[in-house]
Amino acid sequence: MSDLRQQIGRTIASRGQANNYQPEINKDVTEIYGNYVFNEKIMRQRLPKEVYKKLKKTITNHEPLDHSIAEIVASAMKDWATELGASHYTHWFQPLTGATAEKHDAFLVPDENGTAIQQFSGSALIQGEPDASSFPSGGIRATFEARGYTAWDPTSPAFIRKSEAGATLFIPTAFCSYTGEALDKKTPLLRSEAALTKAGTRLVRILGSTATSVQSTAGLEQEYFLIDMEYYNARPDLIATGRTLFGAPSYKGQSMEDHYFGAIKSRILAFMEDTEQYLYKLGIPIKTRHNEVAPAQYEVAPIFEHANMAVDHNMLVMEVMREKAAKHKLKILLHEKPFAGINGSGKHCNWSMSDSLGNNLLEPGKTPHDNLQFLVVLTAIIRAVDKYAKLLRISVAHAGNDHRLGANEAPPAIISAYLGDELGRIVEELVAGVKTSSRAKGNIQLGSLVLPSLPKDNTDRNRTSPFAFTGNKFEFRALGASQHVAVPVTFINTIVADSLDYVSDQIEAAMKGGASLSDAADKVVKETLKVHHRVVFNGDGYSEDWQNEAAKRGLLNLKTTPDALVKMMDQDVVDLFERYKVLSKGELEARYNIKVETYIKALDIEVNATRDMARTIILPAALKYQGQLAAAMAGYSSVPQKQLLEKVGKTTDALMGTIAELDHALEKGHHKDALHHAQYTKDKLVPLMAAVRTQADQLELLVADELWPLPKYREMLLLS
Repeated sequence: MSDLRQQIGRTIASRGQANNYQPEINKDVTEIYGNYVFNEKIMRQRLPKEVYKKLKKTITNHEPLDHSIAEIVASAMKDWATELGASHYTHWFQPLTGATAEKHDAFLVPDENGTAIQQFSGSALIQGEPDASSFPSGGIRATFEARGYTAWDPTSPAFIRKSEAGATLFIPTAFCSYTGEALDKKTPLLRSEAALTKAGTRLVRILGSTATSVQSTAGLEQEYFLIDMEYYNARPDLIATGRTLFGAPSYKGQSMEDHYFGAIKSRILAFMEDTEQYLYKLGIPIKTRHNEVAPAQYEVAPIFEHANMAVDHNMLVMEVMREKAAKHKLKILLHEKPFAGINGSGKHCNWSMSDSLGNNLLEPGKTPHDNLQFLVVLTAIIRAVDKYAKLLRISVAHAGNDHRLGANEAPPAIISAYLGDELGRIVEELVAGVKTSSRAKGNIQLGSLVLPSLPKDNTDRNRTSPFAFTGNKFEFRALGASQHVAVPVTFINTIVADSLDYVSDQIEAAMKGGASLSDAADKVVKETLKVHHRVVFNGDGYSEDWQNEAAKRGLLNLKTTPDALVKMMDQDVVDLFERYKVLSKGELEARYNIKVETYIKALDIEVNATRDMARTIILPAALKYQGQLAAAMAGYSSVPQKQLLEKVGKTTDALMGTIAELDHALEKGHHKDALHHAQYTKDKLVPLMAAVRTQADQLELLVADELWPLPKYREMLLLS
C-alpha cells in the first residue's frame, strides 16, 4: 500500500467513529419538528386574524397575494427570526445551475444617532434584486443586461438556517429577468401546478366531485454514497467530477448482496440521525433511512407533500446532508455513478394528485374496474406518458444519468408505464372490449400460525420500469440522484394537464351527443387506451426482447443525453408548453441551450481530468513498477517473470497510445454548433475516456500495491 493510502488509513483509525463531533440529538422529535419554519402555527400566533386569513387564502387557494399585508407579515417574520438568532435574511432561489442561490442582507439599519435598529420591510419580503447576468440564461440575458428579480413564493414557508456563525432567515422565491422571463426552476413548476389544478379540477367536477381544486403531490426518495473525507481528498477525479474516472473493481462489491437493508454502521447512523434532527427542525418529514444495494450507498425518503414544497425540501435535504457529512468527516457523493460496476444512485419521484377534499386521485379502491374517476385519470396519465415520452426522457437527460440508465436497477432509456398484473389486465380487457372485473387481492399466507397473513397490494414492484404504478401513485424512477427534481415534476404536471383536458373535452363532447356520464367516460377510456396502451409494459425492461418489442411498438429509445435533447425543440413540445403557459418558446430554448452546454462542460471536465490523471499519476506509477521489474530481472528472469514485465509494458504502451488519441481527438473536437459538439463528445471522446480507463484499471491490478497512488475501491467502499 502506498504511503499516502497508509496515512489515510491511520488517520481514519486514529480519530475513531465519533470524529470529535457530538451532534445535539433530541429523541422527542415532536418537540423540534418545524421549529425553524414560519409555518401555519407561527403565522396564526403572530399575525392579526384578518392578515392571517388573507395569507392563508393565497397559500391554500393560490389566490393573488394582497400586497397590503406584506408589511405586517414582514415585521412578524423578522421578529420571529431574530428571536431565533437571525441577523440576516436572504431570498433563496433556484437558478438554472441546478443548485440553489442566496444573497444575505442584514436586518440592521443605522440611524442618525449612530445607533441601529433591525428592520425588514414588506417590499424587501416581496422582491429582491440579484444579478441576473452571472447565472446561466441560455441566451435570455447578456452580460451587460444584469438586472433580475426574485419574488416571494408564499406557498413554500420561510425558514431559518443556523450555523456556528449565526442564523439567517431564508425566503423561498422565484427568479425572473428584467423582461419577465423565468430564469429559475421554481417559476415553471408553479405555472405547471396552475395548469394541472385547472385541468384536474375541471375533470373531477365533470365526474361529479365537489372538490374545488386539484394539485400534484410528490415523495422524493434520495439515494447517495458516503465515503471518508480523507479518501475523497486523495482522489482528484472525485473532487473535479463527482465520480471516479479510474478504479478496478473491489474484491467484494455488491456481489454478496449483504449491504441492502443491512445493519447501519454506527458512524453512518450518527450522520443520519444528525441530519434528520436538523431536517425535522426545517419541517421536512423524513420517514425512511436504510442501506441501499451497493456498498457505501444509502437512501433517505420523506412522506408525501405538495409538489412545490417537496421540491424545495429535496434541495434542502441535499444541502443539509453535504454539511452534516463534513461534520462527520465524511463526503456525500450524489453523482449518478460514482463507482463503476456497482449500482448508481437515483432519485425516485413518487407522483400523484390530490383534491381539496383530501382524496388521492390515483387511489384505485377495492374495485378499480368500477372506480370511474380512477380509470379516467389513469387513462389520461397513460396517454400523457405515451404521447410525451420524449419529454419524460428529456427531463432526466444529463451526463451523469447516461452512466446509470439501463442496468443495476435503474430503468432503461425507453419510457414505458408499469401497471402490474391487476391493472394491466383491466386495461387489456378495456382495450379488447371485454367485460372487466376486479379480482380480490387476498392475503399472503406464510405457513406459520405465529406469523400474520399479509394483505396483498394491487401491484408488484418493477425496478426496471421508468414510470411504474405502485399502489396509489406513479414512481418515476429515471431521475438521477444529483438532479433538480423541479424539471421532471414540471414536465409531468404539464403533460398530465394536457391529457386531463383531452379526456374532459372528449367526455363533454360525448355527453352533448346524448350519452350519459358513465357511457361517455367509458367510451373515452376505451378509445384512448386503444391508441395509447402500447406504452404499458409489465415485463423485464432490461431484456433484449423488450428492446425489439419497443421498437415494433414505435417507442423511442433515446439512449444518451444528446439523443434526447435533439427532440427538445420539436414543435409539439413548444406548442404544449406555450398552450399551458408553463414555458414560452424563448424560455424553452434557453433551457435547451443550457442543457447542451452543461453536458459539454461536464464531459470536458471529465476528459481533461482523465487525461491529466492518466498521464501524471497513473503512468508514472506504471513506469516505476516496470523499472523495478526490469531491475529485478537483471541477473535472472524466468519465463513467467518476463511475461509479467511484457504485460505491464504492453498495457503501459497501450495507455500512452490511447492518451495520445485522446489528445488528438480533443484538438479536432471543437464545433461551433453546440449540439454537434455534444454529439462529437458522446461519439468520440467518451469511448476514448473509457479506453483510457480500461487500460489504467488493468494496470491497477498489475502494479505493486505499494506503488499505486490512488485510494482503491476496496478501501473507499468498505468503510468500517
